[in-house]
Amino acid sequence: MSKPNTRDQIFDAAMKLLSERAFNACSVQDITTEAGVPKGSFYNHFESKEALAAEIVSHYGELGKWRDMLLDDTVPALERLKRYFTIVNGRMAERGYQHGCMVGNMSAELAEQSPVIRGQLGEVYKNWTAKLEYAIAAGQREGTIPDKTSAQVLASFLLNAWEGTILRVRVERSSVPFEQFVDLAFNKILT
Repeated sequence: MSKPNTRDQIFDAAMKLLSERAFNACSVQDITTEAGVPKGSFYNHFESKEALAAEIVSHYGELGKWRDMLLDDTVPALERLKRYFTIVNGRMAERGYQHGCMVGNMSAELAEQSPVIRGQLGEVYKNWTAKLEYAIAAGQREGTIPDKTSAQVLASFLLNAWEGTILRVRVERSSVPFEQFVDLAFNKILT
């Protein structure tokens, strides 16, 4: 097995630490120590910690090909939406309801602090919303989701509500906020 390159080691260490501690609570030194590389090597690969964080946000937005299940027209729309939220909620439960969503965490911490990261976050939210919108619009065409509200508005609302749910789950360390989200989303809003 080949040895990971220094850039990848730094990137992976930063992903881990930003998820666990947040941006402002970890330094370049923390990242390079976690990566097991000299601090000076950081700047051979990244212009700044902010540039690295913006790249991580973009990468995180592309992770989780499970979001692509929202585009799978072989599965009824309402079912794929339920599956999607079951998977993301389950991932949080597996981690003991800790660390939250990288996109939500970075939004809360850095939206006012970094225009570069705010721009990356905006792109991630836009793409994520588009996939939810696609599934909702399919459900509206199938007649399983009411069309009195646009698919785009419903998609934005669901994503906003889910990100808020993640915050509550982290505080309460309980599945109850997820259960409430799923109940309202699938028994009141989307039906």
